[in-house]
Amino acid sequence: MSATMNRAALPTFAQVQEAAARIAPYAVKTPVLRNTTLNALAGADLYFKCENLQRGGAFKFRGACNAVWSMDDAMATSGVVTHSSGNHGNALALAAATRGIPAHVVVPEDAVRTKLEAIERAGAILHRCVATQAAREAKADEVQRATGAELVHPFSDTRVMAGQGTAVLELLEQSGGLDAVITPVGGGGLIAGTAIAAHGVAPQIEVHGAEPAGADDAARSLAQGQRVGPFTPDTICDGLRTLIGETNFEALRMHRVEVTTVSDDEVVAAMRLLWNELKIVVEPSSATVLAAVLKRPERFKGKRVGLILTGGNVDLDALPW
Repeated sequence: MSATMNRAALPTFAQVQEAAARIAPYAVKTPVLRNTTLNALAGADLYFKCENLQRGGAFKFRGACNAVWSMDDAMATSGVVTHSSGNHGNALALAAATRGIPAHVVVPEDAVRTKLEAIERAGAILHRCVATQAAREAKADEVQRATGAELVHPFSDTRVMAGQGTAVLELLEQSGGLDAVITPVGGGGLIAGTAIAAHGVAPQIEVHGAEPAGADDAARSLAQGQRVGPFTPDTICDGLRTLIGETNFEALRMHRVEVTTVSDDEVVAAMRLLWNELKIVVEPSSATVLAAVLKRPERFKGKRVGLILTGGNVDLDALPW
C-alpha cells in the first residue's frame, strides 16, 4: 500500500488494477455461467459471475486479501481486526492466514450460525457484540486499541473497495464486454469498486445496484440526494443489512448508479431459480441481482448484463422455503 493512500477514500482505477495483480496468487478466478432459460425470462443476455465459488464462499476474500497484502511487515505483525456479520470476517481470517498473522473479528449476536462457524474454522478470534452498527464499531475500536491490530473496515476501506472491484475486471474479460453490470448493495464496498473498475475499462457501461426493500437506504439516499441516517433492517438478506458508507454513497452518485429495490418474496423466487437453473448454491443477498433484473425487464431488455453472485454461505437447515 502506498504510504499516501487514504484508507477512507475511494480507490482509483489504477489501484483496482494493482489489487488484481496483488491478489492473483491467492484468489480464485471464478467462473461465469450462462443459462438459456434465465435469458428468456429476463429478455436479456445474462452473465453470472460466480463469487459464491470464491475462497470463503464470497467475493469478500478479494478485498480482504488486498488489504492484508497491502500492509508493510511492521504493520502486519499485530494482525488485523474488523467487524462483520459473516462473509467479510471469514474472508479477513482466511486472508490473514495466507500471511500468517492474527485476525480479530467482531460479530453481532444475530449473525448466521454457519457464517460464525466458518470464521472460527478460518482461525479468527471472535469478539461478540449487540446487533447494531454502533456497537460493532465501538467493539472493533476497543479490540484495535488492545491489540494494535490494523483495522480493515468491511466496506469503507480503500484497499477493500479496490479488491472488490477486481471481480468485474475478470467478468468483463471473461464475457467479452457488457452493456450493464449489477451487484447487491449493502455497505457499498462492492458496488463502489465495481463502478470504478467498470468505468475504468468502459465508461459507457451502466452500473446497477440491487437492494432489499427492507434495507433500502441506498435507494432512499439517492432519491433524497443525501445519505439517510441509521435504520432498522427487515430482510432475509443478512449480508445487506448494513447502512451504506459515506464514501461508498459518493461513488454511487459519481458513477450514476441506479438502485432497484426488491422484496424478500422476489429474492426467494430468484434464489430458487438460481439454484434450479445454474445448479449452484447462492445466499439470499446474491439473488437480489436476478430479482432486480426480472423486476425491470424493460430496463435490461436485449442487453448484455453481468450479474455478480456475491456468496453462497447459507444455513442448509434454515433455507427460506
